[in-house]
Amino acid sequence: MSNSTRDHILSRLYKAQSTARPFIEPEHCPEPTENIAGELLVDRFKALIEAQGSCFERASGNDGVLKVLADVFNRKGISRAMASTDRFISALDLPGWAKQKGFAITTQKDYEDRTAFKRAVFTEVDAGITGADFGFAESGTLCLMANGDMPRLTSLAPIIHIAVLPSSRLISSYEQMAETVFGETPPSQLILITGPSMTGDIQATPFKGMHGPRELIVILKDD
Repeated sequence: MSNSTRDHILSRLYKAQSTARPFIEPEHCPEPTENIAGELLVDRFKALIEAQGSCFERASGNDGVLKVLADVFNRKGISRAMASTDRFISALDLPGWAKQKGFAITTQKDYEDRTAFKRAVFTEVDAGITGADFGFAESGTLCLMANGDMPRLTSLAPIIHIAVLPSSRLISSYEQMAETVFGETPPSQLILITGPSMTGDIQATPFKGMHGPRELIVILKDD
């Protein structure tokens, strides 16, 4: 690099420093999530979920979740979905419920091999339904721990992802989750989801659904 080029770059950097955005004083920042709880924590989580362009629903118990799911299926025109078999979803018996309602819901265990499962989850279903192990109120982020009952593709491949989060699993921050999870044997993979999949790679134009679900629907389940 020539001296003239170096000087030009440094000059631009120095000028950029003088026009940098001012520091935001702490009193103007949002209340740290560590200092709030209960409904205030839910309100923060809901506000951030919706700010990302996602849909937030709230339900009471399993019956409430099923009622919300029926409404979502009808509203979004979902006729067939793939559900995980994690502990939060298996209790709902979604395949049996769907049969009564005129929908079709399968799980990864209904397919003879991974090839058949991948074909179904990518091309044959309208939505993926999973539980969520944690929700972070500080950023409106969901955390899913991938395993045999929570295949990654169920949350990543369908165009719509519906996540059921027990209210007891809504916490303040990522650090809180890390203390709980990584203090024991950590999972092989964590999936962190903050809103629908979005990219601006092409002409800086935001586009949803390029690398994952175009829509995210979060159902907060009160027990």
